Amino acid sequence: MIVRFHSINDWLKDGLLPTVVLVLGALLFVRFVQWVGARYRANLDEQVRVTIEEGLVASEATKRLRAVAEVIEWAVITLTYFVAALLAIRQLGVPLTTLVAPATVVGVAIGFGAQQVVGDLLAGFFLFSERQFGIGDLVRLSQPGQAVGVTGTVEQLTLRVTKLRTASGEFVVVPNSALRQVTNLSKDWSRVVLDIPVPATEDLDRATSTLLEAAESLAQDDAWSGLLLGKPVMTGVETLEVGYVRLRLVVRTLPGRQFDVSRELRFRCANALRQAGIVAAPLTEDAATVQ
Repeated sequence: MIVRFHSINDWLKDGLLPTVVLVLGALLFVRFVQWVGARYRANLDEQVRVTIEEGLVASEATKRLRAVAEVIEWAVITLTYFVAALLAIRQLGVPLTTLVAPATVVGVAIGFGAQQVVGDLLAGFFLFSERQFGIGDLVRLSQPGQAVGVTGTVEQLTLRVTKLRTASGEFVVVPNSALRQVTNLSKDWSRVVLDIPVPATEDLDRATSTLLEAAESLAQDDAWSGLLLGKPVMTGVETLEVGYVRLRLVVRTLPGRQFDVSRELRFRCANALRQAGIVAAPLTEDAATVQ
C-alpha cells in the first residue's frame, strides 16, 4: 500500500516523522542485537579461558557456538537494515514498483561485479554446515597437495572471510572462497610423532627403553598427564640410514596442545639419551612432526 500525501505538512507529519522513528528504532534494535551478541560471546570466551587455564581445550561445541553466534548476529543485523530500508521508502511515499526496473539493472551489475563476494558467501555457508573448523581452532591454510602454508588460530569466522592470528602475532584475513586446503590441527585429537636418529652401533633395545621411559615420565607428570590421550607408544625402527636408524615415538594429545607436548617430549628424550650415554644424530626438519 502506497502512502499518499496532500501537502508538505502531511508529508512531514505522516511521512518523514514516522520514517525517522522507524530508522531510529532499527538502529536501537541493531544496537540491542550487538549487545546481546557481545554478552553471549564474552560468556563463551570466559568458558574457554577457564578451560585453558585448567590445562584443557575448548570443546568442539563451544567453538562452533562461538562462530554460529557471529553469523546469526550478522544475519539479523543485515535483515533488519534491509526491512527498515523498504519500510522507510514506502513510508516516504515512494512506490516500490517504480524501483523494480532500476533495481534489476543494479542487481545485474552488482551480480557481475560481486561474483567473488557471492562465492565467498557460498563457501562460508558450506564451511559452517560441514563444521570444518570453528573459532579457536588451530588451522593451516595451503594449496592442495602442499604441507606448508599459513598456520594460525581462528579468531573470527564469518560467511565471507576467515581471520587467523599466527604464532608471530600476524593477523591474516582470507576470503572463504580462497580456502583451497584447510588442515585442522585441533580437531578432536592431535598426535606427536618423533623420529629420533640413533647410531646403528648402539644397543637399540636400550635406546628404545630409554626413550619410552622418558615419554612415560611425561605421562606420569601431573602438569602434563592431563594433555595426553593414552600411553606413549614406541613403534620401533622407522627408517634405516647410513650409520643411523630412526626410532619412532608416538603420543596422542588433546587438540591444539601437540606443540607444547612435542617441545617437552623432545627435551626429556634428549636428556634421557645424554644421561644414558647415547649420542643421537642431529635432528633434521623431518625428524619430528606433529599432527
